[in-house]
Amino acid sequence: MRVSQLLNPTLREVPAEAEVISHQLMVKAGLIRKAAAGVYTYLPLGWRILRKIEEIVREEMDAQGGQELLLPVIQPAELWKETGRWQVYGPEMFRLRDRHDREFCLGPTHEEMITDLVRNEVRSYKQLPLLLYQIQNKYRDERRPRFGLMRGREFIMKDLYSFDRDEEGLNVSYRKMYDAYRRIFSRCGLTFRAVEADAGAIGGSGGTHEFMVLAESGEAEVVYCQACDYAANVEKAECQPQASQDQPTTAALELMATPQQRSIEEVARFFQAPESRLIKSLLYQGDDQVFLVLIRGDREVNELKLNHALGGCTTLQLASPETVERTLGCEAGSVGPIGTPSGLKILADPEIALMPQAICGANRTGYHYRHVVPERDLPIAQTADIRQIEAGEACPACGAPLQAARGIEVGQVFNLGTKYSQALQATYLDEKGAENLIHMGCYGIGVSRTMAAAIEQNHDADGIIWPLPVAPYHCLIVPVNMKDSEVAGVAEKLYRELTALGVETVIDDRDERPGVKFKDADLVGYPLRITIGTKTLAQGQVELRNRKTGETDLTPLAELPQKVRRLIDEALAAFRE
Repeated sequence: MRVSQLLNPTLREVPAEAEVISHQLMVKAGLIRKAAAGVYTYLPLGWRILRKIEEIVREEMDAQGGQELLLPVIQPAELWKETGRWQVYGPEMFRLRDRHDREFCLGPTHEEMITDLVRNEVRSYKQLPLLLYQIQNKYRDERRPRFGLMRGREFIMKDLYSFDRDEEGLNVSYRKMYDAYRRIFSRCGLTFRAVEADAGAIGGSGGTHEFMVLAESGEAEVVYCQACDYAANVEKAECQPQASQDQPTTAALELMATPQQRSIEEVARFFQAPESRLIKSLLYQGDDQVFLVLIRGDREVNELKLNHALGGCTTLQLASPETVERTLGCEAGSVGPIGTPSGLKILADPEIALMPQAICGANRTGYHYRHVVPERDLPIAQTADIRQIEAGEACPACGAPLQAARGIEVGQVFNLGTKYSQALQATYLDEKGAENLIHMGCYGIGVSRTMAAAIEQNHDADGIIWPLPVAPYHCLIVPVNMKDSEVAGVAEKLYRELTALGVETVIDDRDERPGVKFKDADLVGYPLRITIGTKTLAQGQVELRNRKTGETDLTPLAELPQKVRRLIDEALAAFRE
């Protein structure tokens, strides 16, 4: 490819609407252009990168026995109503009606469509297991599309669905996809963690793992152990209860006036006590019920864990000041577990029972209790791990200190069980002729998001540093002066030789200053750059620069083609190991 013929409109200024580095660099490097909020056109280099990611995905899916198909983007509402998700999916779903007033949606996901296909085509156990996948656009009407390809309204995904006879078969399929995902992201040259996660809206009774590309700009926080393989999203990570360092007390419960002391910080300062001695009492409203939630004062509630512990509320939020006043007769800053109304459910984190003494609200505005002994004084009916984990806590698998990092979710694998097959009656006949529900799994990769995540993890002040397997091209030839016939002639000859060797090569044949060419080369992120100049050429050499390391070698011209081919082969092989 010749840069003079390539549609690659690079920019020098950062676009005003681009908040994260991947969005900024994709626009500056001429990979994408905005069509509407959350909707982008992929320019030739951007599309080439996406195709490389897709090819890696296809190779690994096919290697596991996956069969590629293509499901409709436009989905009939009837299928979604069968599973009950038409009513609960929410405003993120693009809904439309045809000229006959029939309801449809633009597919945000394809569980209903693929299950409908299988229930109509699979009859016998002999047809199972099945691994069916597609790579296509998804549509979600994000309230606030942002971060470029990270959170768009139209995006490219690979989703594979497994169909098995029983849970044992599903576990085999799940493991196949889990291992395949590790290979995919390794082959893409990414540093990632597979973390335990929550199934969210897709649901299912089994486990799920998210694949997180580690990057400072990541929206999610993960914890991981360097001593073993444990890793989890902080929303899912299991917390080991820790006893506070306080000494036990034999003092009687004492009511204290604490005027104008509302926050944990204010109350701790008033009593000259550590925040770990306080009980944080929070009134939550879940659907049409209220719950009193207790955690240590220096901890934070994990609302995802809390909702699971409460049995799964459709809506869960902190109760309004009016609800607090109506339920407990005080302001929120004085809420506590002592003297609560009969019938109010109290849910405590296990650490509460380990507190030798505590301070808590008195359910009377401007008052708190001290010398609280939870085991003696608190009417706790239920305990559950409902707090957010913190870096440095013990790994639940091996006890070593956990590390924390931010991550960008690029893939997730779900054990769906029979959630969708039961709703849509997707069954098969076993060897005895008995009808059984099919067990399902769902496995998604954000292809366009993976491209953005690769940039978030691999860039510098000059531009993108592509991992070689997903770079748009492997090598760029930069003739310093195209008007110099010798320089131009050598560049053209080298371009032909490298192309003949199968090296993905671009030649910058523009009549531009060398500085402009070098800036564009670093901005786009070509892994190898060959610079041909008059001085080095007079010595029979050319300059070979590695974009990632910044190392530059003067290489004899005659040796260059084979050297480049060898460097690329070695690098690609390393990513496959």
